[in-house]
Amino acid sequence: MISEVLERVAAALVAARIPYMVIGGQAVLVHGEPRLTRDIDITLGVSLDRLADIVAAAAEAGLAPLVDPQTFVRETMVLPCADANSGVRVDLVLSDSSFERAAIDRAVTVRLGSTDVRFVTPEDLIVHKVGAGRPRDLEDVRSIVARQPRLDRQRVEQALREFEPLLEAPLLERWREAAGSS
Repeated sequence: MISEVLERVAAALVAARIPYMVIGGQAVLVHGEPRLTRDIDITLGVSLDRLADIVAAAAEAGLAPLVDPQTFVRETMVLPCADANSGVRVDLVLSDSSFERAAIDRAVTVRLGSTDVRFVTPEDLIVHKVGAGRPRDLEDVRSIVARQPRLDRQRVEQALREFEPLLEAPLLERWREAAGSS
């Protein structure tokens, strides 16, 4: 069910020429240990000027917005939707920051059914998870580290160093604790 929704959303975003990558729990399933997750989080590499295209692509994929897009997205940069058939929640997160654009460019392609779907790299997923810092996110980091022996730890640490002052959080310390390194 979730794979079918991912396939439809990916196809609609590609058709609308909206750069994207799957993040969150679905990406953890690709890069880390399997866990229960019932929603889909997707970062879109566009700004608010493409909101009409995003709403149209969501409709094409069979998604119905759960909010008034014009108001809610302008305030939060997130378009929460639900799949009309299954009820699966899909959050479309708008971001055209330089980090997110680069992460989308680095995204890896995974074949689901008959569709290529772009997922965040394990390194960029770790940066997202460490930045969030919730216990579930740090467990996800541990599972990604355990399943990804070729992880580019230098890239992770460089990104966390850049974000640490912006988020005013001990990101490197969180990362090292979760990854089991000093």
